[in-house]
Amino acid sequence: MIINWYPGHMAKAKRLIQENLKIIDVVIELVDARIPMSSTNPMIKSLIGDKPSIVVLNKADLADPAVLDEWVAHYKQQGRKVLALNSKGGKGVKQLISLVRSLAAPKLARWKARGLKNRAVRTMILGIPNVGKSTLINKLSRRSAAKTADKPGETKGKQWVHIGDQLDLLDTPGVLWPKLENQVSAYRLAATGAISDTVFDMETVIMQLIEQLSAQYPDELKARYKLETLCDKPLDTIEAIGRKRGCIVSGGIVDLEKTYKLILKEFREGKIGAISLDRLGEWEGED
Repeated sequence: MIINWYPGHMAKAKRLIQENLKIIDVVIELVDARIPMSSTNPMIKSLIGDKPSIVVLNKADLADPAVLDEWVAHYKQQGRKVLALNSKGGKGVKQLISLVRSLAAPKLARWKARGLKNRAVRTMILGIPNVGKSTLINKLSRRSAAKTADKPGETKGKQWVHIGDQLDLLDTPGVLWPKLENQVSAYRLAATGAISDTVFDMETVIMQLIEQLSAQYPDELKARYKLETLCDKPLDTIEAIGRKRGCIVSGGIVDLEKTYKLILKEFREGKIGAISLDRLGEWEGED
């Protein structure tokens, strides 16, 4: 199965970002804390260049805390400003505002020294679809300033949001890249909801997900679905889960499609446990 998804509006979104970057003081690059590298759009690095930026590991509450700490340390070692937060619950949001202001301070000081009128700090949030941009904006502004949706790719245009006290934020559509060459990352993007459920094979994604969870999070998997043991083959484990949850059709056969959807929903909601799919060791030499 080859996963590729690059709707036409995403090409337009890239142009929109390029056109507006020149007026931005600080860029917030939002990634999924469960898959930091898989959810990093490689185009963003070249787009922002030397502009001050912050890597925000969103949905930190859904990630494995020990693995998340390793990723935070990794970004710091690279000299990046990094912050783990939960935009839905709000943990880490105040720290983000403070960090944005500190990064913008030198530029605003230069404006003031030249006698120019004081203005608001301008920031832009960039990231792939469904990584929580709109939720973060709404938490920052304390109102429903940005539309949120479970479906990736819902934000189509740009919108300025006044955060208050001299801070303005530009929301942009989520942007994937034209070709997902790393299909392991593609499966993880599909599993976490960054790619529309209509463009990938559910069976293949769930098979890979169960295989990885069985290897790295066996206790969480057994506890969630009340399994005494896990099977050697992912399909057998999936069928065991289906039976435990009553996903049965006539003749006592497990309804696999229903079971796939159940597992995917519960993984995305964090009900299986705090899980990280990207491990630092897989990405040696990657920026």
